[in-house]
Amino acid sequence: MRYAFFEGCKIPFFLEKYGRSSLALLIKFGVEIINIEFNCCGYPIRDIDFPSFILSGARNLALAEQKDTAIITPCKCCYGSLKFVENYLRHDKKNRDHVNGMLREEGLKWDGRVEIKHLLTVFHDDIGLDALRSSVANPFSGLKVAAHMGCHALRPSHVTRFDNPLMPVVLDDLVAVTGAESIHWPMSTECCGNPQWDKNRNLALKQMQRKLANARLAGADCVCTACTYCQMQFEHKQSSEATAGNYQNPIPSILISQLIGLSVGLSEDEIGIRDAHLKKLMA
Repeated sequence: MRYAFFEGCKIPFFLEKYGRSSLALLIKFGVEIINIEFNCCGYPIRDIDFPSFILSGARNLALAEQKDTAIITPCKCCYGSLKFVENYLRHDKKNRDHVNGMLREEGLKWDGRVEIKHLLTVFHDDIGLDALRSSVANPFSGLKVAAHMGCHALRPSHVTRFDNPLMPVVLDDLVAVTGAESIHWPMSTECCGNPQWDKNRNLALKQMQRKLANARLAGADCVCTACTYCQMQFEHKQSSEATAGNYQNPIPSILISQLIGLSVGLSEDEIGIRDAHLKKLMA
């Protein structure tokens, strides 16, 4: 298995442990990682300058095609953006020709040959559940986990083609291989609130608090994410609100790459777990 690792913009600066734990786990299971100097996926300017958004995404796809490799990304937002650009170019010849005309200045071209995969798909399908399960050295028996899939990779489903948008199962399956129980909780597919953070902070916090209260009510010991923005919401925002005295009874949040990493014997340093509460929970 050979992939170009598309880390995105947020992970290196705000969630470095997601990139670190993802790479450590991929390398452990023999995945070859190709380094390409990608640019932004384009998402931040999608609603400001749509043609620039398309060009930004197309350039990344063309760079991967130039190296004859598929793309793997742990970021749901980047995955959704790149899949959108791929779908757009595939169905709009006029704009495809226009974008390729601009890419030609760098000796690049998008032909539609590059495959875009989210980290979860590689864990679930390429490495495989059986291989992961057989490698578990530290099973989390008795741990109840609220699996939070996130929105960006699920919708629009005809574009992302990732999982069932109404009843996703990929993350639940991956939680289960660690020996933990992926519990049923009614608000599992609702938004974490992060997209509203810069527009309506109170609404964003209410969405987060409702979700976490629902997870706690369902018996969860922790929330497990596979989305940069969701993890930042549950970890950073919850922590800052609890510190300010605005939120009681916080619930830990762990990345799926960390949960699997610990279960197969990777160290806390290798996967970036430093939170004392989380360390105690996972011990």
